[in-house]
Amino acid sequence: MFEFLEAIRDFTETGGQVLLVIGLLIFVMWLLILERAMYILVWHKDKKKQAVNEWQARADRSSWHAEQVRQKMISSLSIQLNGSIPIIQALVALCPLLGLLGTVTGMIEVFDVMAISGSGNARSMASGVSKATIPTMAGMVGALSGVFASTWLNRKAKSERTHLEDAILIERNAS
Repeated sequence: MFEFLEAIRDFTETGGQVLLVIGLLIFVMWLLILERAMYILVWHKDKKKQAVNEWQARADRSSWHAEQVRQKMISSLSIQLNGSIPIIQALVALCPLLGLLGTVTGMIEVFDVMAISGSGNARSMASGVSKATIPTMAGMVGALSGVFASTWLNRKAKSERTHLEDAILIERNAS
């Protein structure tokens, strides 16, 4: 266990301070993704069942007022379904930008080493190059994993909204 923590510490030192920010961002993003997935897969079913039962208990399900109540119920549950998905999408977009920031700060370090020791010292430039490439890689990995997760969450939220609209149908008078 101690070796694992030491390996993580060495990796973050190699990647620089921006890598810590990227790691924190990815951690928060995945906490939000897991919360949304739990909501959609577990807690939404109870709320959907409650809304359908509430709709079925109504005596009037065909008037203009009933349609407005139906739309309110669907919209309310849809807002709860989408919850933190826009925040997740913003964090996904922020990952590669922070990776780019890590690239810039790492390259600044390389140029500082070149200015101090000359361009021939490759060993001293290596730490700056790793501080330039590791945050870029981490930002892209975080963004890719977040894109797949947010796409799945969006698709599930739209599907659940459609299922909810189908479950709460307005009854039309046949006459």
